[in-house]
Amino acid sequence: MALYNYKTANPAFSKDVWKGYASTSNKMTVNGIILKSLFCIFLLLTSAIFTWKMQEFGFNINILMYGGLVAALFFSLLTAFIHRLAPILVPLYALAQGLFIGGVTIYAESKFSGIAMQAIGVTISTFFLMLFLYKSRIVKVTQRFKSVIFVSIAIIMTIYACSWTLHFFNIETPFAILDSSSYLAIAFNALAAGVAAFTLLLDFDFIERKKNHVPRYMEWVATWGLLVTLVWVYVEAIRLMKKMVIN
Repeated sequence: MALYNYKTANPAFSKDVWKGYASTSNKMTVNGIILKSLFCIFLLLTSAIFTWKMQEFGFNINILMYGGLVAALFFSLLTAFIHRLAPILVPLYALAQGLFIGGVTIYAESKFSGIAMQAIGVTISTFFLMLFLYKSRIVKVTQRFKSVIFVSIAIIMTIYACSWTLHFFNIETPFAILDSSSYLAIAFNALAAGVAAFTLLLDFDFIERKKNHVPRYMEWVATWGLLVTLVWVYVEAIRLMKKMVIN
């Protein structure tokens, strides 16, 4: 398989993001991605704690949460198209995403004490489980596997986008059931969480194929891609556990 014919479901790892870097001498390494990922996770946690502290002082965290979400989307778009600015944009993305995650966590904790730590544990466990499955080749990332994950992500994100958009305009739709604690809603969230988890396999596989082939600053882009997936896993874990507790 040609190096740049590889496909992945995560837009951060699409072939257009990485195209044209094979001849660079200063190459991306796995160790570099690990260090940058740890640094960005630290930034994310720091801004999430900041959101928590602001809530304790009586600040309206909706401003931080939704502002962080919009900023995270903005920095993601810039990172996708301006790769050389990734060393600046990705840390900013982590800080913005931390504001959003902090708000989500506060709301979850206000209703179900201890759910945040459980979700963090699930996210960390999922990461290492997927890494083990990938390294041991228990699950092989074949072309068919990639296609199934890609289609699944497209369907899930389309449903979420429709649900959130219609909900914003107070339009009642069949999608509203997904926000309930019904068995159908739980099944959908479990499916979404599973797809999010298996997306990590595609990310691991793509990073392994690109290491030592693209410039070192692209480690930040790889870090961004992993953060996108990990945040998705965390949010789905919280949503799923809330519904299971209510049910």
